[in-house]
Amino acid sequence: MKLNIQTILRKTTKTVLITAVFASASLTAQIDRSQQPAPNGSPVIKLEEPQTFELKNGLKVLVVENHKLPRVSVQLLLDNPPILEGEKAGVSSLTGSLLGKGSMNISKDDYNDEVDFLGASINFSGQSAFASTLSRNFPRIIELMADAAIHPNFSGEEFDKEKERFIEGLKSDEKNVSAVARRVESALAYGTAHPNGEFSSIESIEKVTLEDAKAFYEDFFVPEHAYLVLIGDLTLKDAKKLVKSNFGKWKAKSARQTPFGAASNPEATEINFVDMPNAVQSEIIVQNLVDLKMSDEDYIPALIANQILGGGAEGRLFLNLREDKGYTYGSYSGIGSSKDTKARFRATAQVRNAVTDSAVVQILEEVKRIRTELVNGEDLKNAKEKYKGSFVRSLERPQTVANFALNIETQGLDGDFYQTYLSRIDAVTAEEVMAAANKFFALNNLRIVVVGKGVEVAEALENINFDGAKLKVNYFDPFANSIEKPTFSKPLPAGLTAQKVIANYLDKVGGTEALENVSSYAIKATATIQGMTLELATSAKGANYTQEMKMMGNVMQRSVLTKSEAYQEMQGQRIPMSEEDRQKMQLETGIVAELAWVDHPEIKLTAIESVNGSDAYVVQLTKDRTLYFDVNSGLKVQEIVTVEAGGQTITQKASFSDYKEVNGILIPHSVSRNLGPQTLDFKIAEITIN
Repeated sequence: MKLNIQTILRKTTKTVLITAVFASASLTAQIDRSQQPAPNGSPVIKLEEPQTFELKNGLKVLVVENHKLPRVSVQLLLDNPPILEGEKAGVSSLTGSLLGKGSMNISKDDYNDEVDFLGASINFSGQSAFASTLSRNFPRIIELMADAAIHPNFSGEEFDKEKERFIEGLKSDEKNVSAVARRVESALAYGTAHPNGEFSSIESIEKVTLEDAKAFYEDFFVPEHAYLVLIGDLTLKDAKKLVKSNFGKWKAKSARQTPFGAASNPEATEINFVDMPNAVQSEIIVQNLVDLKMSDEDYIPALIANQILGGGAEGRLFLNLREDKGYTYGSYSGIGSSKDTKARFRATAQVRNAVTDSAVVQILEEVKRIRTELVNGEDLKNAKEKYKGSFVRSLERPQTVANFALNIETQGLDGDFYQTYLSRIDAVTAEEVMAAANKFFALNNLRIVVVGKGVEVAEALENINFDGAKLKVNYFDPFANSIEKPTFSKPLPAGLTAQKVIANYLDKVGGTEALENVSSYAIKATATIQGMTLELATSAKGANYTQEMKMMGNVMQRSVLTKSEAYQEMQGQRIPMSEEDRQKMQLETGIVAELAWVDHPEIKLTAIESVNGSDAYVVQLTKDRTLYFDVNSGLKVQEIVTVEAGGQTITQKASFSDYKEVNGILIPHSVSRNLGPQTLDFKIAEITIN
């Protein structure tokens, strides 16, 4: 299947030149310049069909020849109906992690060594596989891929490793607000007895055995609804020979069916709240289920409606919540489609705790607006141009041709679905956009999921009124179980003050006298980010303080404080700090910075809140800095700071643990800091005092 773009361009250019010559020889009176020229309309895209054949076992093969580069890729897709895994949710992921680790005929190490030697890659999941290599090595790579797919080596040792890794990942997600939000939003939308709503847990993974993984493979890794797509520098003749000799051995079999019930939207728009005491911002998901298939007539109008609402930085949600209100870095929406079950419309944002309720209302206002007001011509035109531009650019990739062919095969599309794509986008009217918005954006039946810090956001959420109605708030735990409204804060002990809390902390870590005797210190810590080591070095002596951050030996950032000045160095540029920032930095340079605050008259003890499952006193140092001290140990466990950057208010959180004694002073040797969506876990490698 090949798009003859060059021919179209040559013909178009020739036509334009002939027209121009003719026009120059004509009288201007022949042209009615009072009338706007009629648009020529979108061209019909001519796509050649891929070459196809089918094996006796049911495997369907699509071949897209492209001889520009000496490379070939092959993708295996199992188009099975959604699979309900039940009490052993996660078995598909575990099974996929075992595939591709050698075969019954070749060990894992030999398999990986040969793939690496050939400069190729082979990857598997529970329902797919992908390989890419130079065309001269393709015969061996497809042989290795087929061998691993048809004769997998289910090793007990590998299973135990993957299972342990899976459980460790689940443990690390327990305090991850975004991970909890993704889990709960799906579970509430579909129910946990639905393939799209069930989720893996430590309990479900612990139930999975090696025999379960083998059974899942036998039940679902079958050729009945499987597609093999070959793209690149090979001929149909070679493709047939290689596929038949390697995948022809795959035994014909049908996938086991796992029936499940239908999901539905709530009767009325509601808020579903999950309390995460460690959250420094709220995750908001406004969602509803949709019956939408790619083959539906209103599929493209639905895409255009979503694009206008929240498809990117020019979408209404982004312009409202970020550009106008400054609530977030970005707010977006998306709408899915499915031939097997219901899909979802979702509008999302991550916002500061203080504006959570306002952000929810603004998202609802934008959903309402696109349902009740015709979009203007400019918005409609821009949305169309973005989709058309993306579509045309995608045609440059051979993979796109294969994906189009797969969609036509698997989604029940007309054969000319993509040939008429541009003209159908152009034909969408403002009235059709409104109709699609009313059909697919369920303003009165939305399920709003908010995951955030209850003590700061729950009360405001309970007071939201929208369209003359108060929205009901339901409460759930991080695993989507319905619960009673939690107690977000506890009463403070009589007579306890912020000064007493900090004084107690100073006693616990070594005492005021020991801390005041620290004249110098140096700390080296490391963290890992995207597989690379980040080094943090901090040192102080008298009034001089330096903090330096390195990656791969290169200094990324340096902060310097002296008696007379303070500045930062980034990318070779020296940036002076303001006097206000210099004074703030001065207060944070001590080995235990709270020593400077113990007698401060304006600090406040505000509440007792939960931090990492334990009660902690909340001490407000300034309007933008809050400390948390464990009620039982007296040690500082958390610090939250808000800063202004680029017109946005950013909340930064640090967590402290693993206190160890150094020269008679307790120092936390594990410090986690959030850097946007990334959390850096610093471990102290070296510390010296005096």
